[in-house]
Amino acid sequence: MESLTGATTDQAPADAAASDGMLANQPVGYWTGLAHSSVTRHLRDAMAKIDVTQPQYWVLNRVNGGPTAPSREEVVAQLTHLADGQHEIARVVDQLLHREWLWIDAGQRLHLTDAGEAARARLRELVTELRVVVHRGISDEEYVAALKVLRKMVANVEGDGDSW
Repeated sequence: MESLTGATTDQAPADAAASDGMLANQPVGYWTGLAHSSVTRHLRDAMAKIDVTQPQYWVLNRVNGGPTAPSREEVVAQLTHLADGQHEIARVVDQLLHREWLWIDAGQRLHLTDAGEAARARLRELVTELRVVVHRGISDEEYVAALKVLRKMVANVEGDGDSW
């Protein structure tokens, strides 16, 4: 493996105690995977305490978030890539209809009930509080720089390396 300085290096095994000098050779997949699972678990654990799931929050935001009310099919199509399976979002819509946080109009469009909007607003507050914990000690500039690096890595492996 060739480092940025042009020297050939071996990829170092993942090590949480690695010095700064060793971090350049750490596997990005390990760290991005660990970050994803840790942050997601933290968020989902907090939501579970108020009997809500992350996919339910996604659906509430999507139903609330457009200029026109979406259909069930549109919500499913737009959120399935985030879900743990191809049927999860459809199930979540059913759960939220049963919970009376959503309702369907005569044109088969989904809308938030007052209870659904209250839940969405309460969840937004929770997510904002959790973001403060996750971002503690990290400036906005550092966060943006980290995301730009990850975005570039994705572009590199997907063949769009020059697009970002």
